[in-house]
Amino acid sequence: MPYRRWFSKIATPNRMFVASFAAVILAGGLLLWFPFSAIRGHLRFVDALFSSTSAVCVTGLVVIDVGKDLSTLGQVLTIFLFQIGGLGIITFSTVFFVLMGRSISFKGREIVQSTFLHTPRRDFVVIAKAVLVFTFITEALGTLFLFIRFSQDFPPGPALYHAIYNAISAFNNCGYSLFSDNLIGYQADPIVNFTIMGLIVHGGIGFIVQYEVLRWLRRKQRRLSIHTRIVLITTTILIGTGALLFYLFERNYIIREVSPFTRFLISLFQSVTPRTAGFNTVDIGLLTNATILLLIILMFIGASPGSTGGGVKTTSAAILGLVIWSRLKGNEDVNVFKRTIPREIIGRTVSIILASAFSVAFIWSVLLVAGGGDLPFIESRRLFVEYLFDTVSAFGTVGLSMGITPKLNDLQKYALIVMMFAGRVGPLTLAFSLSRSKEKPGVTYAEEGVMVG
Repeated sequence: MPYRRWFSKIATPNRMFVASFAAVILAGGLLLWFPFSAIRGHLRFVDALFSSTSAVCVTGLVVIDVGKDLSTLGQVLTIFLFQIGGLGIITFSTVFFVLMGRSISFKGREIVQSTFLHTPRRDFVVIAKAVLVFTFITEALGTLFLFIRFSQDFPPGPALYHAIYNAISAFNNCGYSLFSDNLIGYQADPIVNFTIMGLIVHGGIGFIVQYEVLRWLRRKQRRLSIHTRIVLITTTILIGTGALLFYLFERNYIIREVSPFTRFLISLFQSVTPRTAGFNTVDIGLLTNATILLLIILMFIGASPGSTGGGVKTTSAAILGLVIWSRLKGNEDVNVFKRTIPREIIGRTVSIILASAFSVAFIWSVLLVAGGGDLPFIESRRLFVEYLFDTVSAFGTVGLSMGITPKLNDLQKYALIVMMFAGRVGPLTLAFSLSRSKEKPGVTYAEEGVMVG
């Protein structure tokens, strides 16, 4: 039928991926806007939509106090939103159809494979099932450890509820917490710190990486793929370097008066959490300028592909570094682990980083132009850094803030909503989904050089 051909033509994997997130965000925003989701009256629609976007895009930026402004029903709704947002509605649908004995369309296979896999595989359904099983097992273990700790501060019921909420939020790299000060009250607690960090790393490392490592440990796979090795090495370097630099930058400031072990916990935690998680054990607004710059860099890089996190991804940062190193050595090709990275991937990496930087710059400009109010320009100059920090946090779906987010006006909130959405689905994916499909091949003209650099 004509309408089927028309739908098949416009329903590209990119558009279906973007549309699924947009639909869940809108539905979640409407539900959070209803009176039953709030303790007093109902949220303003912009705040409900912002909260839904932050949850579905697993960002964690808040314009409300989740623990005080939302009812229990509203809080439970946010759990479903960042669980669905972290894994993707299409993944849930695919596994559900498989369990029901339904076949999966070619387009559905293509969408799922582009979400989790770096190369097409025949066992993608097995991997999709493994993703859900691993997710629920990891979240259950995280809940258990957090419950053991929270039960010392709360009755069993509230302790279990806080444990479930924070465990699911951490694994999905969301950063939502029912505590008004996030996790500052537990900055010296090893159980809470290591549990949250473990969940964040597992959720942000990428599901195909988890799958390959488990198969390799069980000797069902002879070698790890180049993708997995790059992710593991880059993640380790970023966490270790970030923790060391945080300690060096803050040893005479915000962590000066705490014990050596607490300094270690805080430094390691705040190196892990900018990788798109958004939990914090210190007041971000009191950090030094050098530390703020460090967190911005970590937030921009973000998590790994096929994970619950955002950012330009660890593999993009690694490939860009390899490109620069290869050019310095005079090599045209980029080689790593006795393999050559395809030039198509290198070009896509550069495009992703440039598109991401442009997106951040544009939304940051909107915040600057729309903000400031009647403040003298000298006093409003501090907003320059605060707006940049929140914009990168929204793009990387991190959720850390210097404290300016609840003070934003409506236009600024809508701008960050767009930034969070683009950061979750990817600027290029969003652009491709909005562009018209190319029906005819482009014309190739004669080449002519241009001076650059």
